[in-house]
Amino acid sequence: MDRDVNTEVALTVSERDVAGVKQRLAAWVGELVAEGAMPEISDLRRPEGGGLSSVSLLFEATWPDGSAPALGLVARMPPEQTSFPVFPSYDFRLQYDVMVAVREHSDVPVPELVGLDESGEVVGEPMILMRRVTGVIPTDNPPYVFGGWLYDADPPSRQEVEESSVGVLAGLHGIEDAERRFPGLARLAGVDALRSHFEGQRDYYEWTTSTDGIRVPVIERAFAWLEERWPQDVGPTVLSWGDARIGNILYDGTRPVGVLDWEMAALGPRELDLGWFLFMHRFFQDIAEVFELPGIPGFLERDAVVSMYERMTGHTVRNLDWFLVYAALRHAIVMARIKRRMIHFGEEERPPSPDDYVMHKEGLQSLLDGTYQWPSTEARA
Repeated sequence: MDRDVNTEVALTVSERDVAGVKQRLAAWVGELVAEGAMPEISDLRRPEGGGLSSVSLLFEATWPDGSAPALGLVARMPPEQTSFPVFPSYDFRLQYDVMVAVREHSDVPVPELVGLDESGEVVGEPMILMRRVTGVIPTDNPPYVFGGWLYDADPPSRQEVEESSVGVLAGLHGIEDAERRFPGLARLAGVDALRSHFEGQRDYYEWTTSTDGIRVPVIERAFAWLEERWPQDVGPTVLSWGDARIGNILYDGTRPVGVLDWEMAALGPRELDLGWFLFMHRFFQDIAEVFELPGIPGFLERDAVVSMYERMTGHTVRNLDWFLVYAALRHAIVMARIKRRMIHFGEEERPPSPDDYVMHKEGLQSLLDGTYQWPSTEARA
């Protein structure tokens, strides 16, 4: 591996013409905020270091005549079909409703929502408009374990980030009567939320294979492993954030001020989020160790996170090994789709083996055969 790991990898995110939406955004924002008075839209741009699953536009709206105070805004849209989207569909009404309910029923800092264009009338695609939150985020590209504010933080500050981030999960899972609070998610969950979620992932995998017919053996082994070891007691059904990881949290210092990316929200067991939260950090830490870099040792370790979560919630974590494998499987499907889109855009060559579509194939296989080594809390700095 001779790539500079501190260099952002070039990824095609969208082909949408940013400048072309400015006038239509101005008209819509004016209707939502200032009784039709059109603002001036400036500093329209995409954020750096963001993800691939949706398109975000950041911009400023100002009213020179004083019709409304200046606003920093974020418009979140699905990618165009021509950009080889990561997911087969994007239900922005459901995302919007989930964010509204989280703001109403918890103290979790979800950005303030300004509007929803469900029909796509404004820019040709559905769009959620929200107030921009000022803060810093652990980046994915390059991964935060290679450098940046969290990498440079001292151990007490990292501990505070751990505590506050686990607190986000505790706050979300503490929303009572999730089936009633989130009726759109409840309809999708049916009578068995975990089974519905699992079958949804199986459908997603089949969709990813539809473009080229390539099946990925390590993914299919993981499906079989999970089916054979299906957990019998999964506890109460709660709101699952879905993409529960620190890379989707904006921080002011060590305090979360914005919890982002709700497209994977669902209902399910608490461990659905907890497994994803733990796995996603280990995914990045493992990449650092492959490059013989330190990463952030001692941060977000399994035992420590479980202890924090149990202390905050009073819930005894169960079936965590199963949910960690499930997280690794879910991420494997996403990574295989991303590999396909990089091949589609000429950013990478087709790999020699189908398992090579999964970046963490060795880690997933070691989870399946029980040889994956989780660091102990003794490694904490």
